[in-house]
Amino acid sequence: MKKNFIEKLLPLFAFLSCLFLLGITFTLFIEGLPAFKAVGFWKFIFGKSWHPTHEPPEFGILPLILSSLGVTFFALIIAIPLSLGSAIYISEVISPRIKEILKPIIELLAGIPSVVYGFFGIVFLAPLVQKMFNLPTGLTFLTASIILGIMIVPTIASLTEDAISAVPREIKEASFALGATKWETITQVVVPGASSGIITAILLGMGRAMGETMTVLMVAGGATMIPKSIFQPVRPMTATIAAEMGEAPMGSPHYHALFAIALALFLLVLIFNLLVDWISLKRR
Repeated sequence: MKKNFIEKLLPLFAFLSCLFLLGITFTLFIEGLPAFKAVGFWKFIFGKSWHPTHEPPEFGILPLILSSLGVTFFALIIAIPLSLGSAIYISEVISPRIKEILKPIIELLAGIPSVVYGFFGIVFLAPLVQKMFNLPTGLTFLTASIILGIMIVPTIASLTEDAISAVPREIKEASFALGATKWETITQVVVPGASSGIITAILLGMGRAMGETMTVLMVAGGATMIPKSIFQPVRPMTATIAAEMGEAPMGSPHYHALFAIALALFLLVLIFNLLVDWISLKRR
């Protein structure tokens, strides 16, 4: 009886999830398309100036897109080696008893609120970056990348460890039987065997970094310019929406432009998620 009741509830939850997703998508298109019609798609996407309060206003989001992509890319450069090393160490090196302690700690780190990371960046990391590189401000592209990289390490490491642990034990034993060392087995058998799950973990971490709002709002510096150096202040797409939505009059061109930014971000993240599914199916 209880099992049948739960089985009937699951399709309802799945339907509600799809309904909410369609509602969000519909809202983004309805509120964002007027900006594309008023400004023009190419001018909006590839415009180099974002000055919504000027007369006339300028709605070019290329600096915001490049800032989001650049910060995410450098965050991955920081996060991938740390995550992969942590996952290999936990899965293949340490004893099961220590693994039972470290794995929950890493998963717990993934649940720390982003505002805590942002506060850490403002109080500790930004002054350190400013002092080390003799900069006018420590709120820069580099600071945001480091904080985002630290943020996504637990997510990528946990999923990567699951993928590595899922590699059949028989494959490892066959490698040892052929005379391979433990390091050769890890690098040439285990990691390639878990590559599908590792790529999925990296892309999911990328999606989280690109969609992060509070942290980049606090530590990126807030300058709407095309980044030419990692020591410049920048403003990613999410930070722009969070900083300006409260000031934009409802129904104004500025208001619709912010929804258009959200629509562009939504489509970028959707592309990454579709890429995850495609890679997983292809590798499988």
